[in-house]
Amino acid sequence: MPKTNTLVKICGLTSEEQALQVAKLGPNAIGIISVEESPRYVSAEIKKKIFKTLESFYPEIHRVTVVQNCPIDIIIKNFLGNPTETIIQLHGDEDINYCKKIREKIPNIGLWKAFRIKTEKDLDKIKPFEDFIDAILLDSWNEETYGGSGKKIKSSYIKDLKFSKPWWLAGGISIEWIEEILSEIKPDGLDISSSIEVSPGFKDIKKTENLIKFLKKN
Repeated sequence: MPKTNTLVKICGLTSEEQALQVAKLGPNAIGIISVEESPRYVSAEIKKKIFKTLESFYPEIHRVTVVQNCPIDIIIKNFLGNPTETIIQLHGDEDINYCKKIREKIPNIGLWKAFRIKTEKDLDKIKPFEDFIDAILLDSWNEETYGGSGKKIKSSYIKDLKFSKPWWLAGGISIEWIEEILSEIKPDGLDISSSIEVSPGFKDIKKTENLIKFLKKN
């Protein structure tokens, strides 16, 4: 299998201790969930503490706040000034106008947009967003949750996709699936959460290490 430079994001961390353990393994990004309905939800105060620690010890790792259908005024208010995150990841039903407004008001923060893929036609909705976001994240569609379900997108939908912006694959990413992902799907990055967990928000560090090591050697 040809060597890849696939980026890795570990998402859904809930403690400072685990954030440091994961950061030491060398991911490109670490994500914290700011969605109250999520079992991986972290309050703004704890998130700030975790991100400040990461900023001090691992400044090269992107710090990603995941939000979902959050009122845009709250987003703007929270991210003006001196935020501790480097990326806002929109993981809900946010439209193009929402993305445009954030880009206009907070140009110094990266903006990623997640799209839940139920059928191949869902991919057609993404193109108009490309001018207003920095990265695309494709996640599996699930009736009960917007993310972190561990379900995979059908591989046939996403083989050799091309976008004008980098794209990340999420949803049920495990070592067993990675060979197919790297050789046939070829995303720019992998967003990994539930497949390396002991329970929601609590990562199996050994499993996380094995996955990152496997990616780095391939």
